[in-house]
Amino acid sequence: MLKKFINYYKPYKLLFSIDLFCAIVVSSVDLAFPQILKYITLTLIPSGNAVLNTVIYIAIILLLFYAVKFFCQYFITSWGHIMGARMEGDMRRQLFYHYQKLTFSYYDRNNSGEMVSKLVSDLFDISEFAHHGPENIIISLLKITGSLILLSMINWQITLILTAVVVLMIIFSLFMNRRMRNIFTANRKRIAGINARVQDSLLGIKVIKSFTGESIEHRKFDNANDAFLESKSQSYRAMGIYHSINSLFQGLLYVAALISGAFFLTTGSLNAVEFAMYFLYIGIFISPIEILVNFTETFQRGFSGFRRFIDVIETEPEIQDTKNARALVVQSGIVEYKDIYFAYEKPLEVLNGISFKIKSGQTVAFVGPSGGGKTTVCSLLPRFYEPSSGEILIDGENIDKFTISSLRRSIGVVQQDTYIFSGSVRENIAYGNPDASEEELMNAARMANLHDFILSLPEGYDTFVGERGAKLSGGQKQRISIARVFLKNPKILILDEATSALDNENESLIQQALVELSKNRTTIVIAHRLSTIRNADIIMTVDNGRIIESGTHEELIAARGLYAKYYALQQEK
Repeated sequence: MLKKFINYYKPYKLLFSIDLFCAIVVSSVDLAFPQILKYITLTLIPSGNAVLNTVIYIAIILLLFYAVKFFCQYFITSWGHIMGARMEGDMRRQLFYHYQKLTFSYYDRNNSGEMVSKLVSDLFDISEFAHHGPENIIISLLKITGSLILLSMINWQITLILTAVVVLMIIFSLFMNRRMRNIFTANRKRIAGINARVQDSLLGIKVIKSFTGESIEHRKFDNANDAFLESKSQSYRAMGIYHSINSLFQGLLYVAALISGAFFLTTGSLNAVEFAMYFLYIGIFISPIEILVNFTETFQRGFSGFRRFIDVIETEPEIQDTKNARALVVQSGIVEYKDIYFAYEKPLEVLNGISFKIKSGQTVAFVGPSGGGKTTVCSLLPRFYEPSSGEILIDGENIDKFTISSLRRSIGVVQQDTYIFSGSVRENIAYGNPDASEEELMNAARMANLHDFILSLPEGYDTFVGERGAKLSGGQKQRISIARVFLKNPKILILDEATSALDNENESLIQQALVELSKNRTTIVIAHRLSTIRNADIIMTVDNGRIIESGTHEELIAARGLYAKYYALQQEK
């Protein structure tokens, strides 16, 4: 884990080296002052030769030392933090890019609020650790080692006693750190749980208010908040024990030095000046120990956050390009499913031996009850999920021979759950083809029966639509998603309830546009409104993961099967 963490310093080797050099300079200046004081009291004053002039020179040298320390401290505080922030930015970029690579199954299992928590709060703690960690450790180790050597030079017997106390402190600290590691990891999970709860409530605020569910949300939030508070209280109790016992050990250092120092004074092996110098160095010796003790919380927060970060980074996408995968260039657009089985969670099969073939330019519609597997069938074609067994072919070749990006560029999808990004109307439509010209973008909007509506908006195509398209109606959002596909202009279309949110008038207009778009393209339609797919070349009824009937509208009506039953029910309505 430590090696993985150190790798993130590599782009900033120079900055890191200067930061550590400055830390060494700061430590050296602090260690030098008692030595200069010792020289004045033990050597210079007893000699009686021009003491004042020499002290002035020494004072000037000290001022130069502290001037250098000033610039080093400035560098540590400013550029050290900047280095930490840059590392944080690198990790955040890597984590966000990795989130984009992960497959739908990962998002099915994990909460988006927890993912945001890892992007924000976890990485901030890692940044603080990245900056303060090496700097604090270098300064502390130098001061502790240097002061121990200088203390030994004054009186090695007292120093040996102090070392024994320090060893006890180290043993206690290692024990407590192992205990606190689990507590701080639990803290990270609890705060991620709060973020997830808040995000869920804010995104569902319209439902909450329409059902007057504020009290329910308060209860859910309080449960998550109380769990975090309990976890936080555990960490503070552990930190309280840790700090207070370490403070006791620091007091023991002074007591041990006082008793043993007094003993050596009486025996004549230590004089009064050396005794005073010894206590001066004990202050320098204890100061970095306090720094390390206080640094423990930063270390635990940062390292537990880094563990969670690495857990995500090392999660391999379940769907990846196969070796020697090449770019897909759709020629005819023939789509074939061969004996496809699929389960979101084994052993519960969602699809059971699905097989069919769609000829070039055909429009095939899937109908059937909710949960029957219609959307799942379509989700396998762009490799949002992988089948448990079987093959899916485009133009006679297995889709896993093509790169995922080229496969998805060749397929246009209008999903049942329309998503509108926070931004302008133009940005949302242009998502279908960011390089499209203004004329192409407007033409796509016209084909989706959206252009006139957009022109009626205060800022036209530059009108801000709000978070998740909050300023748009359901039908308007659906038409934007349709315009994206018009602009993408793919060879293969998947229309998953593409007209479900439209009123009758707009549905008729959009249906005409979709018929036009489907010409010379392989089109797969999922529909609950059976009136919208009457003209499909083939209609397949899917139930319990199987295709139970297929044919034209007229053929299925004549067969008096499940399709005919659903059609009759809708005609009655």
